[in-house]
This record gives sequence, structure tokens and C-alpha cells, in this order.
Amino acid sequence: MPYALFCNEAKLSKAYPTEADVWKHARLSGLVVDAATDDEKAAPRPVLDNDYEIKPCRPDPQEDPVRNQAEAEREAELELQLSS
Repeated sequence: MPYALFCNEAKLSKAYPTEADVWKHARLSGLVVDAATDDEKAAPRPVLDNDYEIKPCRPDPQEDPVRNQAEAEREAELELQLSS
């Protein structure tokens, strides 16, 4: 099942094939922060900023999660080339 980024039950991102794909795009977008509890001071764990959540979802009718992932990877590569 595909996954997407949500906030208060509203789908904010395109659907992607895996939860890891959504984490990757959220991190690239600056939506992931490192947080540590008192028990985890030595090893903070990544969490989503604000009230964002990554949840399984059904893609929109015309949406293809695999194509979304491929497009996002191409865009990231292009941005990397342009910033070099």
C-alpha cells in the first residue's frame, strides 16, 4: 500500500510506494527534526515537525506512486546539478 504525508487527516503529499520514500522526501523538504527523550539523549531519533504524520493511503485515481517517486528523484537530481 502506498504512503503519503498527512496533517490533521489532510493528505499533503503525493502518494509514494513506501513509507521510507515519504520519510526521504519529508527530510529533503525540511520537515524532519531530530528529537531526543531523556532516555535517548545519546541517540536522537528523527521525527516529523509540527503535526505531520506518514500514513498508508489510497492513491488518487489518476495517481501512480511509482511514477511519483521517479519524478521526485529526477527533480532532486536536477536540483543537485543546478546547485553545483
